[in-house]
Amino acid sequence: MITSPVKTRISGFTLLELVLSMAILAIIVGMVFGTARTSLALGNTIVQTQNEEMLHQAFFELLTQRFSALPGNTRFDLQVSDSGSHYLSDLTLQNVPLGFTWGGQARIAKAVQLSTVKKRSGYLDIVLRYYENEILPDSSGNSTTPAADNKPFAEIVLLTDVAYFEWRVLDGRSMEWQYDWDLQGRLPLQVELTMAVGAKGEESRQIFWIPPKANIETQIRQMVQSGGQTTPTPTPTPTPTPVPKP
Repeated sequence: MITSPVKTRISGFTLLELVLSMAILAIIVGMVFGTARTSLALGNTIVQTQNEEMLHQAFFELLTQRFSALPGNTRFDLQVSDSGSHYLSDLTLQNVPLGFTWGGQARIAKAVQLSTVKKRSGYLDIVLRYYENEILPDSSGNSTTPAADNKPFAEIVLLTDVAYFEWRVLDGRSMEWQYDWDLQGRLPLQVELTMAVGAKGEESRQIFWIPPKANIETQIRQMVQSGGQTTPTPTPTPTPTPVPKP
């Protein structure tokens, strides 16, 4: 009996199966890359937020140190102007000598100014300026240096893209808050700063104390006017302690 040869069928993938496998693989790869991209963007956002918070905290600490260390003869001047969309301010501290190195040279700043600068984007830059000469006018209304010399020799941008930056100062005598300050010979008791960074930035509010300190220039002026005479402080007479009788 003659048997016919058995025909073996070669197993393999059809074209349809290959297409479906490639499509499923592409979907899985896309999902993996999408998840990784989202995680990376979220991580960058968290790092950026943390960096901004650290920068803002460092800025507040800098102001806290500056205000708490002001000498008694500091000239404190705060000028505010309305630009329509923002309140622009210039906070000037004079008679606060600061020595540091700028451009490889030793410099001394007799006045520093913290100013808000409006940008084309609608946000503000917070700029710290250093002046080699005194820039505030004296009691007679005259500036201590010519206008041509009232230019900063150094500028540092401390904050950028600030939505608003507003000051208030507390008068220690009247206990009233003011939006500007030009009283010579006196410092405010407290300084309040309200600010927000970016379009969706949260509002930050910080209050700085200025410890009351004696004005050395005022004391010297009073001594000169009185002829250098000072009233001696009376020494208290000690009270004898009674001795008990035997």
